[in-house]
Order: sequence, then C-alpha cells, then structure tokens
Amino acid sequence: MKYFSFSEFERSETGTRYAIDNRMPEPAKKNVAALVDNVLDPLREAWGHPIQVTSGYRNGELNRLVGGVATSQHTVGEAADITTGNKVDNARLFQLAIDMKLPFDQLIDEKGFSWIHVSHKRGGVNRGQILKL
Repeated sequence: MKYFSFSEFERSETGTRYAIDNRMPEPAKKNVAALVDNVLDPLREAWGHPIQVTSGYRNGELNRLVGGVATSQHTVGEAADITTGNKVDNARLFQLAIDMKLPFDQLIDEKGFSWIHVSHKRGGVNRGQILKL
C-alpha cells in the first residue's frame, strides 16, 4: 500500500455524524490491501496525481445508513468509491483503468462520472465488469 492508507477506507462523514465505529476487522484489511496493491496503487502510479477515496470499507450499520445494498463489496473491504475531484478527469481515470487491464471485479461510472466505484476480489474471480449507472 504505497499511495493509500487504511484510515482513508475507514473514514466516513456519515459514520462520524452518527458516531459509528467503522474500524475494519482483519479480513477486511486484507481485502483492502489486495484492492490497493492490485488496482488502486497501479492506477495512481499511472495517473500521476492523487486519487481520493470517498467511500471505502463500510460496516453493516454504516452501509444501511448510506443506502448500500446488503451484498455490497464495501462491507467486506473489496470496494472503493474514488474521485480525482472532477467529472472530466474521473472519465479519463475510468478509461485508464480499462486500458491498463487492471484486475478489477467491477468498474462503475457512477452518475456521469461523479465518482468511480472499483472493486477487487482477493480470493475469487475478478469479472472485469464495466458498468455505467
């Protein structure tokens, strides 16, 4: 984990507002490390600029509060919502992830590149699914 930290994945405005302890259990930390090592760090290295994690790990309570689905990969540390800070660069980052053939499970354009959802399965098959919502 060169460019990202566990604390970035645990941070949540909603969690803070509702005093939710969103510290990751060890299995989730291993999943986050795999996501970062295999997808996010190589992407950040190629991008050459900071990438912000806007939503990383979410425990069950936090996931419910933010409207996440019960099967969300965020709840096991396999997913992150990321941004460069603007939609134009988010679209470029999205294409870069595709062009690099990174081992993502899902890469999702969320709301016209308002942010990008990316996931990676440490112990399973990564589908390379590309979606636009």
